Amino acid sequence: MEKRILITLFGFFVGACSYAQNDTSRTLQEVNVRASLPPPVQSFLPSQTISSTDFKRTASYNVADAIRNFSGVNIKDYGGIGGLKTVSVRSLGANHTGVQLDGLQVADAQNGQIDLGKINLENVASITLYNGHSDDLLQPARAYASASMLVIKSIAPDFGPKKSYRLRLGYKTGSFGLTNPTISWQQKISKRWSMNLSSNWQKAHGRYKYQVEGDGSDTLAIRRNAQLNTLQTDASLYWKGTDSNQLQFRINYTNSSRGLPGAVVYYNPYSNQHLWNKDLFLQSSYKHHFRSKLSLLINGKFSHNRLRYLDPDYLNQAGELDQRFRQIELYESVSVSYPLSSVWEVAIASDMAYNKLNTNLYNYAYPTRFTFLNALTNKIKFQKLIVQANLLNTSIQERVEAGTASPSKSIWSPAISLSYSPIEQEQLQFRAFYKDIFRYPTFNDLYYTRSGRRDLKPEYASQYNAGITYTKSFDSAVDFVSITADAYYNKVKDKIIAIPNKDLFTWTMMNLGIVDIRGLDVGLKTKWKLTQGSDLSLTGNYTYQKAVDITDPASSVYLQQIPYTPEHTLSVNAGLSFGQTGIFYNHILSSSRYYLSENLPEYYVPGFSVSDLSLNHQLQTKFPIGISAELNNLFNQSYAFIRSFPMPGRSLRFSIQITI
Repeated sequence: MEKRILITLFGFFVGACSYAQNDTSRTLQEVNVRASLPPPVQSFLPSQTISSTDFKRTASYNVADAIRNFSGVNIKDYGGIGGLKTVSVRSLGANHTGVQLDGLQVADAQNGQIDLGKINLENVASITLYNGHSDDLLQPARAYASASMLVIKSIAPDFGPKKSYRLRLGYKTGSFGLTNPTISWQQKISKRWSMNLSSNWQKAHGRYKYQVEGDGSDTLAIRRNAQLNTLQTDASLYWKGTDSNQLQFRINYTNSSRGLPGAVVYYNPYSNQHLWNKDLFLQSSYKHHFRSKLSLLINGKFSHNRLRYLDPDYLNQAGELDQRFRQIELYESVSVSYPLSSVWEVAIASDMAYNKLNTNLYNYAYPTRFTFLNALTNKIKFQKLIVQANLLNTSIQERVEAGTASPSKSIWSPAISLSYSPIEQEQLQFRAFYKDIFRYPTFNDLYYTRSGRRDLKPEYASQYNAGITYTKSFDSAVDFVSITADAYYNKVKDKIIAIPNKDLFTWTMMNLGIVDIRGLDVGLKTKWKLTQGSDLSLTGNYTYQKAVDITDPASSVYLQQIPYTPEHTLSVNAGLSFGQTGIFYNHILSSSRYYLSENLPEYYVPGFSVSDLSLNHQLQTKFPIGISAELNNLFNQSYAFIRSFPMPGRSLRFSIQITI
């Protein structure tokens, strides 16, 4: 079976390349249009976007940093430059957030959570967070299979009128012993073909000072075992037949070694655990628009991930815990869209994924998973009203080499969204959506030796959203104002949780719980023109979340806020740009939370307020040079996202980039 799937995927890659070279569509002339436009009015589903030009404004180093200002986002950061970083959107949990890279999802069947700290920003053009899913009809069925989707787009080759190549050299350094050189080479091969080769190396000792909690003093300790050494290389090949027909082939390899700082419990911060990752993926995407108005999208991906976890101080017969995992995924997708009339468009998408996990764990199940996804989408667009409805079917079958496999499942997931613009001349829009979705138990949930449970049911989530957006441009000192507000209600049932069994080292996975989530996301974005060549920008996002356990009225956790969910979160970014220089201030305020389901004083995690300052300057020489300096945690606040995992105090970061 495995060989047949691999041969099929290889045939797809070869076939897509051959088909691309035989394109006979008409070639249209490129038209370059430059204009100063306000943020576009959102449609259907709430979305938030940050582009590469904004990364320095928010003092961002990785994807987790870049999206921390988004409303509805709750980052779980275990501290340090190499610490695990995951995202929960609207209190649904990290497993309900999909991550898509250049149109294909980054999947992890083993634990279901993507570490956003591993995704470097050097080759990223934009990041968009969709609540629900994107309103694009021509996309894989897997794009509908998450409660929210984080869409990351890479920088595509871009050449000047008389240039056939572009070379970017960059270097970052700063606190924690950071060394981060980067290189990106874009080359035009022919009129149709181009390539992009990029690589970045990160090394840091990761040590930083933090304040010891629990003794009432101002004692400072040093966070250790947070070292990082990562090399990532990425190569992409692009083909453009016409304005819209295109092929992309990409290969990416990451080799990472990092220490895992443990929880700080009073005066015992010792940890000697280590994690190694060797990740490889190849992906290909082909898009074709026929003269009959039929549009075709074909995607394929192969990924091979190796993970080694070592705890040399683990108290067992071997005197250590050395666990090794090898995960393989094969994925194919075909999507078709077609306009039935001037107001009605339909799309069909069909995906297949094969996942296999091997490990050195004793008496392990060695699971194999086949996932089939089929989505039907309709979009009807009237003058003022747009309605989109889609139906997703997910079928999952599993096999194991030891024991009994989890039962097969076939689940239907409907969704509907609409937007209404009452006044044609005004960019005012009302929007709403409903989506029913689920997250399937991961391999660790089902088969991990000490905690897995094979009869686990999927965790279901129902999402409701109603909102309003308004954007107004002005012919005055105020350039534009954009306001968004969305109220939402989510209900989660059969929540997958881990509970202690016979001791603190033996846990069991269970479906136990119903969570009621009510919230409000508000966003503001504006720009003021001060003088010729200078402007003031302001962006603010606020989130209110009340996420409570409603499983059992007789329970002590009934109507208690779920762990690590702050009720209030506020982010503000203000910037002053004059000529080629910009100075930006970023502030994040998060209210308190609890680390256990019982909201008792002993489980209290204080809120925090963190500010960053960044200064950027662009030198307009023969070869443009960008320089930036960042001061993170400006006021040296002591805080933590996760209890006993302290975050760094004040730190510096400098970067320089030259484009040839």
